[in-house]
Amino acid sequence: MPIRRWGLGRRLGHAFIVQALLIGAAAGVGVYAAALAIEELLIRRALEQEAAHFWRRRGADPAFPVPDTHNLAGYLASATGAAAAAPPPALMAFPPGFHELDSSADLSVLYVADGDAGRLYLVFDGEQVRELALYFGLAPLALVLIIIYTAAWISYRASRRTVSPVIELAAQVKRFDPAASNANAFGAESLPAQADEETVTLADALRSLCERIDAFTEREHSFTRDASHELRSPLTVIRLAADMLLNNQELSRPAHNSVLRIKRAVQDMEELTEVFLLLARESNRGLSAELVCVNDVVREEVERVRHLVAGKPVEVVVEETDRLEVRAPGRVLAVLAGNLLRNACLYTEGGVIRVRLGSDGLSIEDSGAGMAPEELDRAFEPFERGAAGSAAGYGVGLSLVRRLCERFGWPVSLESAAGLGTRVTMRFPPSSAAPDEAAQWRGPAT
Repeated sequence: MPIRRWGLGRRLGHAFIVQALLIGAAAGVGVYAAALAIEELLIRRALEQEAAHFWRRRGADPAFPVPDTHNLAGYLASATGAAAAAPPPALMAFPPGFHELDSSADLSVLYVADGDAGRLYLVFDGEQVRELALYFGLAPLALVLIIIYTAAWISYRASRRTVSPVIELAAQVKRFDPAASNANAFGAESLPAQADEETVTLADALRSLCERIDAFTEREHSFTRDASHELRSPLTVIRLAADMLLNNQELSRPAHNSVLRIKRAVQDMEELTEVFLLLARESNRGLSAELVCVNDVVREEVERVRHLVAGKPVEVVVEETDRLEVRAPGRVLAVLAGNLLRNACLYTEGGVIRVRLGSDGLSIEDSGAGMAPEELDRAFEPFERGAAGSAAGYGVGLSLVRRLCERFGWPVSLESAAGLGTRVTMRFPPSSAAPDEAAQWRGPAT
């Protein structure tokens, strides 16, 4: 599963959002801590000091009144049973100490303290304190948060403008088409005006790379165009001359066979030339692709390689259970099948070469010399030849097969064991495969 990656702009916005949330959370925690401090430290400490002050003054003046202010109400349950400033019955049920009262105010606290003259009840109404905390605590805090968030937004916009050239450059890279002309790609004039020096340097480096790619592409086009003409022309002349010689009735049998081998070699050269030019191209653009019947190509290639097993006790068997059709350049399948069949014929001295065509692809299995494990690991490398067998090749056949299969997305696998033979399997993409009427087509042993 591919990793989902965010762009610079989104990462930057995410970072500022997280920063804003953390600031808001810190402010909320601070307000809550301040409320606890007001209730636990300030209010309760003030009530304790108020009660101590009252008992001191009451001891000096028995007529000293209980506290009675806008926020603080005092009641005294006299030891003598006097009714003056008597507490409400609901308060008398509370023992000495601090108690929370049910009130509309969030900070209503009752403090009960015993003295020589009785029991003192102090009720603090925190509504005023709440309003003061709102005006002198929350309001300044909100103002500070607005300033912080505004500064963060300005910083985000400035940071966004700073990285916008990089974002624009990344967008240009994403739209870049190597197959198109890129003479003006990644120019400094295409970047925003606020692009920094590092971004301009990166853009210049990418532009230089595009110019090199254009030069390489032009050389590739020139090579494939010139090679196509300069190589095919002499091959055509040789093939036509070979045809003329083959039509000569006075040609001796050995000379006729030699000319026939020359014609076959020319045909192989034409195919290889086409394959090499195909592999030299940077892309498949411009190639003519057609719907090719794999069965017909394989049958034709079997007949073309039959001379390689002449004089050997080797039988070539083609088994067809389905008709396969793939869309590809006309000669690609011929080159693939021809190379695999030639390898099988060259490395098989006796037995059977079995070619199978089914809905899952093409397989060619021989009873030849096979390969040791260390040879099998290097089989698809260029110029690698098996040590066994009487093959007279250059070791490029399987390398070409692998490169062509990779080019067209056709998986190819190789199985082999020394002395037991080799099996090559090539699979094609899902296509219309229909049962073939010729379930088995067997070529005569030669």
